[in-house]
Amino acid sequence: MMHMTLYWGVQVTLLVDSWRTDSWPSYLLTLLACALSSAFYQYLEDRRLRLKSAAASYAPAPSSTEPSSASPLIPKLHRLRRLNQAKLASTVLFGVNSAIGYLLMLAIMSFNGGVFLSIVAGLTVGYWLFRCDDEEVSAVENPCACA
Repeated sequence: MMHMTLYWGVQVTLLVDSWRTDSWPSYLLTLLACALSSAFYQYLEDRRLRLKSAAASYAPAPSSTEPSSASPLIPKLHRLRRLNQAKLASTVLFGVNSAIGYLLMLAIMSFNGGVFLSIVAGLTVGYWLFRCDDEEVSAVENPCACA
């Protein structure tokens, strides 16, 4: 039976029927897995934002309204390749990060207090380790793990 209110207990079914805990060691390993997954989410988000920032720096500069003979109308091919590779990598990271975020959300929906606290602690520690000092990477902050 699925819980619909927050409960505290060692017996948890997380994400799939085969991931069940029934003892303290399995419960603590599950909480550790949740915390590490949450911190890894923050790490991937940092990598994605840095890659997106790098892709923006490779983008050709917008031309002025009056074309000049010094700047070509077609950007150099090697710059376009790097831009496309960076965009593709950023897009793949976004997809992977979204999947991890939704899995974390579903884990929280187990309504186990320990799972909830371990995910929030993992997100907090991951933010502190990987994203707290992001001065050169500007992005809209969103505390939701699945955003």
